[in-house]
Amino acid sequence: MQKKIVLIVMIFCLFIPFSNKSAVLASVKPPAKAEKVHYAISVPVTNVWRAPNKTRKIDAVSISANPDMAKWTKSLTVAEKNGLIGRTDTQALYGDRVEVLKTSGNWLYIAIADQLNKGQEKGYEGWVPKSHVKAYTPGAESTEIAVVTAKIASLYNEPKLHDKYKFIDISYTSILEVLKEEKDWLQVQTKTDGLKYVRKKDVSVYADFESIPKPTQKELVDSTKQFVGLPYLWAGASAYGFDCSGLMYAVYKNHGILIPRDSSVQATYGTAVKRKDLQPGDLMFFAHNKGKGNVYHVSMYIGDGKMVHAPNSSKKIEIVNIDRGTYKTNYAGARRYLK
Repeated sequence: MQKKIVLIVMIFCLFIPFSNKSAVLASVKPPAKAEKVHYAISVPVTNVWRAPNKTRKIDAVSISANPDMAKWTKSLTVAEKNGLIGRTDTQALYGDRVEVLKTSGNWLYIAIADQLNKGQEKGYEGWVPKSHVKAYTPGAESTEIAVVTAKIASLYNEPKLHDKYKFIDISYTSILEVLKEEKDWLQVQTKTDGLKYVRKKDVSVYADFESIPKPTQKELVDSTKQFVGLPYLWAGASAYGFDCSGLMYAVYKNHGILIPRDSSVQATYGTAVKRKDLQPGDLMFFAHNKGKGNVYHVSMYIGDGKMVHAPNSSKKIEIVNIDRGTYKTNYAGARRYLK
């Protein structure tokens, strides 16, 4: 009897309408493909560290959720600046696009899209505080851009020149998306903080990065010379302090030319130039072992046998003669990026 009942049940199941089965299957949709998450730097400047949780007490103000880079750089002694060697490698600016590669506690390991580095195809890699990065949704590609040409420019919540409306200060070469003009102001779309305002006089506006006009030799030289007197900062790539290659990277990017971030890599790109054929704007390189070893320094030739550079932690950006001391004996060649 039990066998007959089982057989009847099986036969009944075979005659369940196929359409009902299809309806059940149709209701189980495959998960939608996740959209790629975009990330950008959400603070004025962030240091990019070689390892997480290896900062010093003096660095606390630079890794806080609202870092004060001006206060931090001014507080560092020469010994403390030298202590950054082996700790930091570069900096990223407000709005810089980054890719998050991995996490460790309150730190993110990122790649900075616009900073070329040897062996790192996604961009310059390193660790930054998690609070210095935010996810964002890309805007319209047709939006004009504003490149900060002032040493430091302020972003405001409203187009009113008063500290009460100030949002943050951002560095030279930071890039914003332009929405519209309002008299002496531009309304800009930030990647991570919505609509803000910046003064027209602090930026240059272009259709897009590729539309930035080719600079003249004088424009490159003048842009670099404006930072003479600014204290050197190891791994610095902002107007709060530059290292030798960070200065060259920032100036060239400001004029629409992306060059590698570090001097050793900068020395392998561009067009090789003989010393006797140096032109203003050319980059000069210096290496150990009387110019035959590894490249350790870069400067910009400015004409009349002189160069501008960020020398070391005990000095400020300066102009010197190219035949002075080790700058003559350790000369390792020059490269031209201006075509």
